[in-house]
Amino acid sequence: MRFGNQPAARGSPLNTVEQTRRPPTTDAGPPEAIRVSIVIPCLNEALSIERCVATARDALDSQGWWGEVIVIDNGSDDGSAELAKRAGARVVHEPRRGYGSAYLAGFAAAEGDYIVMADADLTYDFGEIPSFVEELENGADLVMGDRMRGIQPGAMPWLHRYVGNPVLSRTLNLFFRTGVHDAHCGMRAVRRAVLPRLDLRTTGMEFASEMIVRAGKERLEIAEIPIHYHPRQGESKLSSFRDGWRHLRFLLVHSPNWLFIVPGAVMALLGVLISLTVVAQIEILGREWDLHAMVAGALLMIVGTQTVALGLCAHAYGTYFMGERDAWFDWMRARFRLEHGLLAGAVLMLTGLALMAAIVVVWVDRGFGALSEERLAVLAAALFIIGVQVFFSSFLLSILGLRRNAGAVTEPAQSDSRKLDSIE
Repeated sequence: MRFGNQPAARGSPLNTVEQTRRPPTTDAGPPEAIRVSIVIPCLNEALSIERCVATARDALDSQGWWGEVIVIDNGSDDGSAELAKRAGARVVHEPRRGYGSAYLAGFAAAEGDYIVMADADLTYDFGEIPSFVEELENGADLVMGDRMRGIQPGAMPWLHRYVGNPVLSRTLNLFFRTGVHDAHCGMRAVRRAVLPRLDLRTTGMEFASEMIVRAGKERLEIAEIPIHYHPRQGESKLSSFRDGWRHLRFLLVHSPNWLFIVPGAVMALLGVLISLTVVAQIEILGREWDLHAMVAGALLMIVGTQTVALGLCAHAYGTYFMGERDAWFDWMRARFRLEHGLLAGAVLMLTGLALMAAIVVVWVDRGFGALSEERLAVLAAALFIIGVQVFFSSFLLSILGLRRNAGAVTEPAQSDSRKLDSIE
């Protein structure tokens, strides 16, 4: 089936490779370029790591592939690294804890054209690796496993199966339209050649979401195949609520439309409707709405406008500093300039000032008596404030746009070289 950040730590190299690759045990002929690298993160998995390495080796040998099995020891203190080495794996030591940290180290060490990822707890069947490689050979850039119809009894808690994974996967698809059904499956495969384009940076469990999000943004070919999911061996390292929040947080901060633009536009539109209803004295639910409703409408317009402005600034930062691309924002910036925003802001401010002046004239004409135009006063103040927001937000967007000719899109390649430098 096909469907068309916190940065990594910097500094001196911390990863160390303990063993060179081990050739396949089959009579495959003389050494050649490595075709498949199997990367397995490991933190205290002494109960299962030897069997994982052995079955991974068997998968390579059964196909006659020249490959390697890389185990990333993420600070184990139960002898997992020694067991993996004894089983024939190439061991990479990554002391910086985290699911993403381990994989970043593994990717930097991998030499194969295709990289297959899987956990070290026997939840995944390494015998299914040929199916992932086949999809890559057929043109896919990223191949995801889909566990949801192959979950064995006791393999996945009901909270993850019926709430966490479905909600987060659907949220990811709503935001980024990747079409992936099981966004948090730990068994997946990727072409090593596309890693610079993915520019992966996160160090925790949200790394799983980042890979799919980046693949979607880069318009990579994503394939998904059904797999089985088995009960794990050993203690789970997953924290349901903490890691679930990290996934959701990552999705939100990488989707300015859903974090800022959509909520802000809804608030602003609702505020406009409320304000018009009050000013026009339209009856709703059998009554007219007055000053308090007007204040609420003005507040929604102001907050909504500010939220939309923050979203536009987030889009500008992503475009000019991170090399992101968004068709809607690109369309907007191709048609609107600083002067358009300044003009819109000025018109709103002048409209607000004109209403205020009219209220003062009426007040003077009535002999400086009690102000009786409270609704118009609130509307005038709101229009003036919104005009100020639009005026100065336009300048901020223009300032961010100064980066456009500074080669911002070269940052991903630079960050990739920093990550590659972290391997010895």
